[in-house]
Amino acid sequence: MCNEQARRIALGLLRNDFNDLRIPIHFPEGMPNFEPLDSIRITDRNAIVRAAPGGGAELVMRRWSWPGAHGKPVYNFRSEGRRFKTGRCLIVADGFYEFTEAPLDAEGKKPKRKQKWLFTKRTEPWFCIAGLWRADPQVGEAYTMLTTSPGPDILPYHDRQIVVLERADWAEWLDPQASPERLLQPAPAGSFEVRQVV
Repeated sequence: MCNEQARRIALGLLRNDFNDLRIPIHFPEGMPNFEPLDSIRITDRNAIVRAAPGGGAELVMRRWSWPGAHGKPVYNFRSEGRRFKTGRCLIVADGFYEFTEAPLDAEGKKPKRKQKWLFTKRTEPWFCIAGLWRADPQVGEAYTMLTTSPGPDILPYHDRQIVVLERADWAEWLDPQASPERLLQPAPAGSFEVRQVV
Protein backbone atom coordinates (compact mmCIF):
# COMPACT_ATOMS: atom_id res chain seq x y z
CA MET A 1 0.00 0.00 0.00
CA CYS A 2 1.13 3.56 -0.51
CA ASN A 3 3.79 4.37 2.08
CA GLU A 4 5.56 7.24 0.34
CA GLN A 5 4.38 10.43 -1.33
CA ALA A 6 5.84 13.55 -2.93
CA ARG A 7 4.93 17.24 -2.65
CA ARG A 8 6.95 19.66 -4.77
CA ILE A 9 4.41 22.36 -5.62
CA ALA A 10 4.70 26.00 -4.63
CA LEU A 11 2.44 27.29 -1.87
CA GLY A 12 1.30 30.17 -4.11
CA LEU A 13 0.05 27.74 -6.77
CA LEU A 14 -1.84 25.77 -4.16
CA ARG A 15 -3.52 28.90 -2.78
CA ASN A 16 -4.43 30.14 -6.26
CA ASP A 17 -5.91 26.79 -7.28
CA PHE A 18 -8.06 26.63 -4.14
CA ASN A 19 -9.19 30.23 -4.74
CA ASP A 20 -10.19 29.27 -8.30
CA LEU A 21 -12.44 26.62 -6.75
CA ARG A 22 -13.90 29.25 -4.37
CA ILE A 23 -12.39 27.51 -1.34
CA PRO A 24 -10.65 30.26 0.64
CA ILE A 25 -7.55 28.93 2.41
CA HIS A 26 -6.53 30.12 5.88
CA PHE A 27 -3.20 29.49 7.61
CA PRO A 28 -4.08 29.37 11.34
CA GLU A 29 -0.52 28.39 12.28
CA GLY A 30 1.18 30.83 9.91
CA MET A 31 2.62 30.25 6.46
CA PRO A 32 4.27 26.81 6.46
CA ASN A 33 7.73 25.95 5.21
CA PHE A 34 6.79 24.53 1.83
CA GLU A 35 10.12 23.22 0.63
CA PRO A 36 9.81 20.71 -2.23
CA LEU A 37 9.87 17.13 -0.96
CA ASP A 38 10.45 14.17 -3.29
CA SER A 39 9.95 11.70 -0.45
CA ILE A 40 7.46 12.01 2.40
CA ARG A 41 7.38 8.81 4.44
CA ILE A 42 5.29 7.48 7.28
CA THR A 43 5.65 9.71 10.40
CA ASP A 44 6.91 12.66 8.29
CA ARG A 45 4.86 15.85 8.14
CA ASN A 46 2.91 17.05 5.12
CA ALA A 47 0.25 19.60 4.29
CA ILE A 48 -3.40 18.78 4.84
CA VAL A 49 -6.42 20.96 4.16
CA ARG A 50 -9.49 20.64 6.36
CA ALA A 51 -12.67 22.60 7.01
CA ALA A 52 -11.97 25.75 9.03
CA PRO A 53 -14.10 26.51 12.11
CA GLY A 54 -15.20 29.88 10.73
CA GLY A 55 -15.84 28.72 7.17
CA GLY A 56 -13.59 28.02 4.23
CA ALA A 57 -10.62 25.73 4.74
CA GLU A 58 -7.34 25.76 6.63
CA LEU A 59 -3.95 24.37 5.72
CA VAL A 60 -1.81 22.86 8.47
CA MET A 61 1.23 20.61 8.56
CA ARG A 62 0.62 17.28 10.28
CA ARG A 63 2.24 13.90 10.84
CA TRP A 64 1.42 11.05 8.45
CA SER A 65 0.06 8.17 10.58
CA TRP A 66 -0.96 7.64 14.15
CA PRO A 67 -0.11 4.59 16.27
CA GLY A 68 -2.53 1.71 15.84
CA ALA A 69 -3.86 -0.69 18.45
CA HIS A 70 -0.82 -2.98 18.18
CA GLY A 71 1.77 -0.24 17.71
CA LYS A 72 1.86 -0.35 13.91
CA PRO A 73 1.29 3.02 12.22
CA VAL A 74 -2.12 3.67 10.67
CA TYR A 75 -1.05 5.31 7.42
CA ASN A 76 -3.73 3.84 5.11
CA PHE A 77 -7.39 3.23 6.01
CA ARG A 78 -10.02 1.27 4.06
CA SER A 79 -12.89 3.47 2.89
CA GLU A 80 -15.51 0.89 1.94
CA GLY A 81 -18.70 0.96 4.00
CA ARG A 82 -17.75 3.95 6.15
CA ARG A 83 -19.37 7.40 6.43
CA PHE A 84 -16.55 9.59 7.87
CA LYS A 85 -18.73 12.17 9.61
CA THR A 86 -15.68 13.71 11.32
CA GLY A 87 -12.04 14.32 10.49
CA ARG A 88 -12.16 14.62 6.71
CA CYS A 89 -9.16 16.27 5.08
CA LEU A 90 -7.37 16.70 1.76
CA ILE A 91 -3.76 15.54 1.61
CA VAL A 92 -1.65 17.70 -0.70
CA ALA A 93 0.58 15.77 -3.13
CA ASP A 94 1.89 15.75 -6.67
CA GLY A 95 3.02 12.14 -6.65
CA PHE A 96 2.82 8.86 -4.79
CA TYR A 97 4.84 5.67 -4.98
CA GLU A 98 4.06 1.98 -5.20
CA PHE A 99 6.55 -0.88 -5.01
CA THR A 100 6.63 -4.22 -6.84
CA GLU A 101 8.86 -7.25 -6.66
CA ALA A 102 11.80 -6.99 -9.06
CA PRO A 103 12.33 -9.81 -11.57
CA LEU A 104 14.91 -12.44 -10.75
CA ASP A 105 18.50 -11.55 -11.68
CA ALA A 106 20.67 -13.43 -14.21
CA GLU A 107 21.51 -16.03 -11.56
CA GLY A 108 17.86 -16.62 -10.72
CA LYS A 109 18.08 -14.81 -7.39
CA LYS A 110 15.56 -12.38 -6.02
CA PRO A 111 16.99 -8.81 -5.89
CA LYS A 112 17.14 -7.17 -2.46
CA ARG A 113 15.37 -4.02 -3.59
CA LYS A 114 11.87 -3.71 -4.97
CA GLN A 115 11.02 -1.72 -8.06
CA LYS A 116 9.71 1.75 -7.23
CA TRP A 117 7.02 3.42 -9.36
CA LEU A 118 6.02 7.10 -9.29
CA PHE A 119 2.38 7.96 -10.05
CA THR A 120 1.54 11.53 -11.09
CA LYS A 121 -1.75 12.96 -12.32
CA ARG A 122 -1.87 13.00 -16.10
CA THR A 123 -3.85 16.25 -16.47
CA GLU A 124 -2.87 18.28 -13.38
CA PRO A 125 0.42 19.30 -11.75
CA TRP A 126 -0.80 18.34 -8.27
CA PHE A 127 -3.77 16.72 -6.58
CA CYS A 128 -5.41 15.90 -3.27
CA ILE A 129 -5.80 12.50 -1.65
CA ALA A 130 -8.86 11.81 0.50
CA GLY A 131 -7.74 11.61 4.10
CA LEU A 132 -8.76 11.60 7.71
CA TRP A 133 -7.14 13.45 10.57
CA ARG A 134 -7.51 12.92 14.29
CA ALA A 135 -5.90 13.90 17.56
CA ASP A 136 -3.86 11.11 19.12
CA PRO A 137 -2.68 11.25 22.74
CA GLN A 138 0.80 9.99 21.77
CA VAL A 139 1.62 12.01 18.65
CA GLY A 140 -0.89 14.87 18.53
CA GLU A 141 -2.89 15.51 15.35
CA ALA A 142 -2.07 13.15 12.51
CA TYR A 143 -3.57 12.01 9.21
CA THR A 144 -4.07 8.83 7.23
CA MET A 145 -4.90 8.16 3.57
CA LEU A 146 -8.14 6.49 2.49
CA THR A 147 -7.95 3.50 0.15
CA THR A 148 -10.29 1.67 -2.18
CA SER A 149 -10.11 -1.03 -4.82
CA PRO A 150 -7.57 -0.30 -7.57
CA GLY A 151 -8.39 1.41 -10.83
CA PRO A 152 -6.90 0.19 -14.12
CA ASP A 153 -3.75 2.33 -13.80
CA ILE A 154 -2.95 0.94 -10.33
CA LEU A 155 -4.02 -2.69 -10.71
CA PRO A 156 -0.77 -3.90 -12.33
CA TYR A 157 1.15 -2.56 -9.31
CA HIS A 158 -1.09 -3.12 -6.27
CA ASP A 159 -4.42 -4.62 -5.20
CA ARG A 160 -5.50 -1.38 -3.42
CA GLN A 161 -5.19 2.30 -4.27
CA ILE A 162 -5.34 5.57 -2.39
CA VAL A 163 -8.36 7.72 -3.25
CA VAL A 164 -7.31 10.67 -5.43
CA LEU A 165 -10.18 13.14 -5.55
CA GLU A 166 -11.16 15.21 -8.57
CA ARG A 167 -10.79 18.95 -7.96
CA ALA A 168 -14.50 19.49 -8.43
CA ASP A 169 -15.08 17.19 -5.43
CA TRP A 170 -12.70 18.78 -2.92
CA ALA A 171 -15.29 21.05 -1.28
CA GLU A 172 -17.81 18.21 -1.11
CA TRP A 173 -15.31 15.91 0.59
CA LEU A 174 -14.65 18.56 3.27
CA ASP A 175 -18.38 18.72 4.03
CA PRO A 176 -19.05 16.10 6.75
CA GLN A 177 -22.69 15.89 5.68
CA ALA A 178 -21.85 14.89 2.10
CA SER A 179 -22.24 11.21 1.28
CA PRO A 180 -18.80 9.69 0.63
CA GLU A 181 -19.78 6.78 -1.62
CA ARG A 182 -19.65 8.71 -4.90
CA LEU A 183 -16.33 10.33 -4.01
CA LEU A 184 -14.36 7.37 -2.69
CA GLN A 185 -13.96 5.53 -5.98
CA PRO A 186 -11.07 4.01 -7.95
CA ALA A 187 -9.44 6.37 -10.45
CA PRO A 188 -10.58 5.83 -14.05
CA ALA A 189 -8.19 4.52 -16.70
CA GLY A 190 -5.71 7.13 -17.93
CA SER A 191 -5.73 9.15 -14.70
CA PHE A 192 -2.04 8.64 -13.92
CA GLU A 193 1.31 8.67 -15.60
CA VAL A 194 3.54 5.93 -14.21
CA ARG A 195 7.31 6.03 -14.23
CA GLN A 196 9.85 3.67 -12.70
CA VAL A 197 12.26 5.55 -10.46
CA VAL A 198 14.33 2.69 -8.98
